[in-house]
Amino acid sequence: MNNLLAKTKGTFQYNFAFIDEGSKREIRRKILKAIAIPGHQVPFASRELPIARGWGTGGLQITMSIIGPDDVLKVIDQGCDGSVNAVSLRNLLVKTTGVRTTFDSREATIIQTRHRIPEIPLKEGQILVYQVPLPEPLRRVEPRETETRRMHGESEYSPLWVSLYEDIVKWQAVSIGASYPCRVNEHYIMAPSPIPKYDINKLNMAENLNLFGAGREKRIYAVPPYTKVEPLQFSDKPFTIEDFSGLSCRRCGARNTFLDEIYDEETGEKYYVCSDTGNCDLLRQKNQEELRDEHDCA
Repeated sequence: MNNLLAKTKGTFQYNFAFIDEGSKREIRRKILKAIAIPGHQVPFASRELPIARGWGTGGLQITMSIIGPDDVLKVIDQGCDGSVNAVSLRNLLVKTTGVRTTFDSREATIIQTRHRIPEIPLKEGQILVYQVPLPEPLRRVEPRETETRRMHGESEYSPLWVSLYEDIVKWQAVSIGASYPCRVNEHYIMAPSPIPKYDINKLNMAENLNLFGAGREKRIYAVPPYTKVEPLQFSDKPFTIEDFSGLSCRRCGARNTFLDEIYDEETGEKYYVCSDTGNCDLLRQKNQEELRDEHDCA
């Protein structure tokens, strides 16, 4: 019984991971179905949580349903461990589970993310849980839910292809900057959360399990390990990612990571830093150790 309760300040107690065990079982069943049908959106009964829908309730419910006392948790928001969303969700999970947390993605067994995939490739046994605001990739071409369900069932994706073609005709490139539509396991097309195009290729044949939760839309979908994920592209207009050529992180000096553009309001200076703060800190530590070793040798 003690394993099902997480003590908090005062005399109040919560069920382990906040939501009740019946809800967890229902969500875990839907997760299993989503894993069995990669890319397919599975409806689930989204629960009420002490955060507003649209702020990560879908991913949070998945994490609450699969987390155990021995797990190591990492929560990131746009790659950052210290943003308001990441800190708030981490505090809630720690308060109701007591699990150990980390900023190092290599140590984590469960990583809950808002719109980024860690720079360090994840391994077998790790689970990446995505917070998804809009799970339907066809919404830009079809507003009716009944029609999008039919289109997925029949693999009728021609309106989406036409939309991409019109973008190319008008802008000479696809204008979608995040949540780029992908074909999963050569069948369903999914919206992979609003991750940047830079992260799309990390989904292809990834060793880790990817779980996507949309609380407001009440949908769960998944990409199992070693599953083929391909961004939609034309043969004469290949898929391209964000280009950071010639740029480097101001903190760690990295030139091969996803960078955020920062403006200094006082000086007006523009500079770049790594979006993945955990990886950036590891690179800074490595650089300092190398400098220390060079100094000792000298």
